Amino acid sequence: MTGKERYEQINIPSGLSGVIQQARQRARNQKRKKMMIWRSSSLVAACAAVMITANVPGVAKALSDVPVIGSVVKILQVGGGGERTDGVSVTTTKESDTLNINFQIDGEQITSAPSYTVDHKEGPNRLIFTFNGVRHLDYDKLEKDIKALKNVKDVYQNIILDDSAIGFVVELKDDVDYSVSEYQQPGYIQLKLFSDGKTTQSHELFFVRSEDMEQGEALAMLAEQYSADGSSVVQTQNGKFTVVMGTFENSADADKHLKEFTDREDYSEPLHVDSWMSNENPQ
Repeated sequence: MTGKERYEQINIPSGLSGVIQQARQRARNQKRKKMMIWRSSSLVAACAAVMITANVPGVAKALSDVPVIGSVVKILQVGGGGERTDGVSVTTTKESDTLNINFQIDGEQITSAPSYTVDHKEGPNRLIFTFNGVRHLDYDKLEKDIKALKNVKDVYQNIILDDSAIGFVVELKDDVDYSVSEYQQPGYIQLKLFSDGKTTQSHELFFVRSEDMEQGEALAMLAEQYSADGSSVVQTQNGKFTVVMGTFENSADADKHLKEFTDREDYSEPLHVDSWMSNENPQ
């Protein structure tokens, strides 16, 4: 049963008979009351989820045609959630245009998702996932499952200098919207991709960026150095990677931002201003 179907099948309880003459009927009614309380609680939870995520354009789309296990905690496009934990293993399963990110400890699925963040950036259109308290990721399975989604252009790891954190980047095709749903009991994250029904005009964006680098510790160190400046790692068209900061509409603003970096005492890695289209990777 999907989340939308479960929501639509919630019934409002009708009035009960004032006099119950048989114990058997009383037992039936008590059982019915319990079911109604459970359904009413589900309705409250569903309404709360909609209130929390009213700013997400695709909430209705996110709740439709999605197999639901557990209780929805929140639906978002950027932000985070989960609970602090450690020793978690991450696996994935794919269904149509939906990816489930599952979490286990000692082979048992946990009740809540670990602490996580989701960010969205352009140049190219991409989602950045980061999970904390995680010790193992079946990346080969994750890459296979994500690349099998019809609205995905590419996926790659985001190396983090913390052995209890993992990250990966999902590049989306043009005119694709998304939702990220967090569930409890069991705890998992569900990524749903769908066409937004609009044609987005690509536009030129300006960035402060590093030179091309291989994926590895040096790249991760540079990204961490500028993490407070909103740094992110982007794959270039030649298959290498670069650290980028800012998303500017003109070169003057990007040049001003670069000047701030070069004036810092800790500035060492050569940075420069570059531009490319919002739906493309840097050269």
